[in-house]
Amino acid sequence: MNTAPTARSIITDTFYTITGILFCGFALKSFLIPNAFFDGGVTGISLLIHELYHFNIAYVIIIANIPFIIMGALQVNKTFALRTMMAIIGLALCLLYLPYPDKITSDKLLVSIFGGVFMGTGIGLAIRGGCALDGIEVLALYTGKRISFTISEIILGINIVIFLIAALEVGFITSLYSIITYYTASRTINFVIEGLEEYTGVTIISGQNALIKEMLVKQLSRGITVYKGERGFLKESFDVSHPVDIVFTVVTRLELRRLRNMVHEIDPNAFIFTSIIKEAAGGVLKRRARH
Repeated sequence: MNTAPTARSIITDTFYTITGILFCGFALKSFLIPNAFFDGGVTGISLLIHELYHFNIAYVIIIANIPFIIMGALQVNKTFALRTMMAIIGLALCLLYLPYPDKITSDKLLVSIFGGVFMGTGIGLAIRGGCALDGIEVLALYTGKRISFTISEIILGINIVIFLIAALEVGFITSLYSIITYYTASRTINFVIEGLEEYTGVTIISGQNALIKEMLVKQLSRGITVYKGERGFLKESFDVSHPVDIVFTVVTRLELRRLRNMVHEIDPNAFIFTSIIKEAAGGVLKRRARH
């Protein structure tokens, strides 16, 4: 059996994780902690405890994540939990021993934006490396199986509580800026994980479906799937309908505008709707330029 891909994958995951740890440490030591800013999730809880009780942030992050590491072992797998534990310990060691700049800036807007960017970059890279530097999503996954709320709603609810406590205990203005930090970090995480080539599913319903299928395959070099359907059923002629091929394809976000323009050149009245696809593999897809 060829073990080269496995070894390469381990090296790549380790690189992503270490780089993510370094980015998170930089965000915490040089932006958030010196300015008493917060983030969402377990990191936000750790920062709040550190600010209120002045415990060492490195130890607080480890202790605060222990329950979520255990949940990770139960909800995901033991390998994920072990990687997460090692990553969090690595982050704590960075906070203790690496000579990060003490305070890059005191400007609240710059801190909220760039602190969030570096934090989001670090967490996103760690996720791509197969671990988590914040256990809040593990908690949401665990809780979501027991109540009717979605994972996103659970995470939002937990973070609302964190920022409300921060507003009461530390200050309303700081809490508002910290929300910007959290939002910036969240968007950066999505960008790091999905990249510019996030895939989008496109469904096209048109009377000119034959020309559209030919265009997608021959000009855009995309694979297509065809569903058999009917079109018509208008209010004034409900009983009138016609068979139609419903065309589905997958493109990157950067190709979406071009596809729409080409479809509307063939049929200006074509009905097009899109859906975000988190993961796609196989078929006639271009190889992504990321891991």
